[in-house]
Amino acid sequence: MVTLSINNKTVSVPEGTTILEAAQKAKINIPTLCFLKNINEIAACRVCVVEVEGMDRCVTACNSPVQQGMKIFTHSRKARLVRETNLKLILSEHNYNCATCVRHGNCSLQQMAQDLNIVDVPYKNQPEITEVNKKFPLIRDTTKCIKCMRCVQVCDKIQTLNIWDVVNTGSRTTVNVNHDKKIENSDCSLCGQCIVNCPVGALRERDDVDTVLEAVENPDLITIVQIAPAVRSGWGEAFNIKAKDATEKRLVGCLRKIGFDYIFDTNFSADLTIMEEGTEFLKRLPEIKKTKKPMFTSCCPGWVSFMKTQYPEYLSCLSTAKSPQQMFGAIAKSYYAKILNVDPSKIFVVSFMPCLSKKREITLEGMDSCKTGKDVDVVLTTREVDRLLKAFYIKPEMEKDSDFDQPLGEHSGAAVIFGATGGVMEAALRTAYKLVVGKNPDPDAFMFTRGLDGIKEAELDLKGTKVKIAIASSLGNARTIMESVKQGTCDYDFVEIMACPGGCINGGGQPIHDGHADLLTRTDYLYELDKKSKIRFSHENPEIIKCYKDFLKEPLSHKSHELLHVEHKAPAKE
Repeated sequence: MVTLSINNKTVSVPEGTTILEAAQKAKINIPTLCFLKNINEIAACRVCVVEVEGMDRCVTACNSPVQQGMKIFTHSRKARLVRETNLKLILSEHNYNCATCVRHGNCSLQQMAQDLNIVDVPYKNQPEITEVNKKFPLIRDTTKCIKCMRCVQVCDKIQTLNIWDVVNTGSRTTVNVNHDKKIENSDCSLCGQCIVNCPVGALRERDDVDTVLEAVENPDLITIVQIAPAVRSGWGEAFNIKAKDATEKRLVGCLRKIGFDYIFDTNFSADLTIMEEGTEFLKRLPEIKKTKKPMFTSCCPGWVSFMKTQYPEYLSCLSTAKSPQQMFGAIAKSYYAKILNVDPSKIFVVSFMPCLSKKREITLEGMDSCKTGKDVDVVLTTREVDRLLKAFYIKPEMEKDSDFDQPLGEHSGAAVIFGATGGVMEAALRTAYKLVVGKNPDPDAFMFTRGLDGIKEAELDLKGTKVKIAIASSLGNARTIMESVKQGTCDYDFVEIMACPGGCINGGGQPIHDGHADLLTRTDYLYELDKKSKIRFSHENPEIIKCYKDFLKEPLSHKSHELLHVEHKAPAKE
């Protein structure tokens, strides 16, 4: 143990502890801007400086280890002046036109400038200006980049895609796409983790709110909304509403005021996904055992993109089932169009998703099953949904609950947990067990799939057949799984992978809390909804049963393959 003094308060911490960690233990706040624990501890911003007695210069608290007998002052005049100067220098290269920034009111730089009482910057404002491709789902505004390197480190260490890099030297040092590529031509999976970890508005999603409003106000279009399971775990955070009060029915009530014609739940098509993907897995199981190549889930477009660019030789191992988003779009413009007795081309489908990659998914080959254009027309992230509500001055806490429309609004508890890592696997196992054994398992029999661990493994017995499953979240963990498969050091049969750490509840389109998102609360909320559901098995959803009876006939039927499945192809090389 090392004993030191911080602001005249005696603190004892283990050797190797940083000054920042020691201060946090003593409940003393030292501001940080670029710091992300175990990810970005390089003191790029230098606003966490503190004064150490006996040292001429201030030191950065985030990466300076404590020493015996140190006397540290976190807010002395010397420390404050250095901190303020460093922040003013950062602001001099930052476009601080905050009123039109998507992060206004939720920006670490803006908050720090206010906390330090910075009302004027004495240096000439010279932000870096480069061309911005506003058509791509992920937009990097160089005028707002503060060179904190978070995006670089998150992409390298967590997602292992190395999309971003530090380029140039000296005063020209900046962040750009690796190997001088354009973002749209890179291997970016559009997981969006760089966005949710950016402390400012330098990285953001393409805003499609106006496109949605044009459709709502077009009398010739029937606007249909689908709400993904993970959205209900986070949409209320922007309004400071707890999850138990920010229910999906409350969100439906809010959306009714905007003028959407029909509002449905993506959970309906999540149940549909289980029917298709679960049946596909059982059909492919003999081949899986023979080739020792597992089947991978295909619900997450960020993961599918990763597979296409990093391990294209394993594309045949991906389930051909489309994601729930795409299944919903196809069903809405075929089955539901038939129920409404309208021309499918008149239907405009809007997805509310916790995901950035969904914006690209709707444009991919094969996502136009109904031959009337895209099956899903526009995707809004959870953050865009919140901005949409604010644009209408809707106060969610004042709105009444409203039910989803039917029949595409019915769902099981198994569908709700799709938003958490392991949820897809658990839902699939519930139905696979019924298909093989002939009776339902205890709905909570597969709780080994739960939890925020990056990689989970288990083996179960399906009527004498041993099935080994694996679950991974984050693309770094996905790479670990893929390397094991490639080297033949594992014998998995079925693998679920989600691109974002923790799953969709931590998707790149979810509300941003600058490194402090409460993933456990979001996850627990989904499992609580599952437990309260009257139906907990996808195969018992009455509207799914009716959809097969009246339209699809059976899982993996010709009609199902036509609408709900797709052949995965690697992107063309430049």
